[in-house]
Amino acid sequence: MDLENIDTEKWIALGAEYGIKIIGAIAIWIIGSWVIKKILKATQNVMAKGNYEISLQKFLLNLISWALKIILIIVVLGTVGVETTSFAAIIAAAGLAVGLALQGSLGNFAGGVLIMIFKPIKIGDLIEAQGEIGVVKEIEIFTTKLTGLSNREIIIPNGSLSNGNIINYSTEGTRRVDLTFGVGYDSDIKKTKQVLMDVLTAHPKVLQTPAPTVNVSELADSSINFAVRPWCTTADYWDVYFGITENVKEALDAAGIEIPYPHQVEIHKQG
Repeated sequence: MDLENIDTEKWIALGAEYGIKIIGAIAIWIIGSWVIKKILKATQNVMAKGNYEISLQKFLLNLISWALKIILIIVVLGTVGVETTSFAAIIAAAGLAVGLALQGSLGNFAGGVLIMIFKPIKIGDLIEAQGEIGVVKEIEIFTTKLTGLSNREIIIPNGSLSNGNIINYSTEGTRRVDLTFGVGYDSDIKKTKQVLMDVLTAHPKVLQTPAPTVNVSELADSSINFAVRPWCTTADYWDVYFGITENVKEALDAAGIEIPYPHQVEIHKQG
């Protein structure tokens, strides 16, 4: 028996067997990589047409890319002859562990995806949510950043933001400014209404459509309260709020209409 010939034949057989597998694995890798690129390109086009946020596009494309590449690697290893069942089990276990560890973060991620897809808010909107008011500065995957009215940064987790109530003051473009002013019971109601209305119509940032309104809202213990309701653009809200408040005080004083306030009565005892 020629041992050298047997070893040579064995190596040739092994080379032929594994050579075919390696060539097949290389072919699968090349074709699979090409298919992944096509899938990512098509997905990117769909998201671009849907006006998805850039940060969401990048995150989802990376996520899809990694998932497809892991699947491709497992298929290539299986083609070569490597047992892939254990790999799949390890990946599944790792995914479960990561999911449990990042349960809150995954909720925030899901919330971020919902916000970016359905777009209840966008950058530049003035919103009220989770007890905070501010202008949307940035929408990220896990959090949304607001610039508060006092120029402080507010960071809200997207999970809480997407599951809670959101008041978007910018959607309609205009806002009603709700103000209440009280005058003394000796004041003439018609005259007071006219003075208040004159203040509203004279302010340059108060809209005429919808028309501003002035009405008696309450007969309180020490004052007749008037509901003053001007309209303005969202950007002019605070200018109108503070401007009308100041102008009303000056106009009522000029008209001789009293704004009641608590009086302190001093009692002098005779000794």
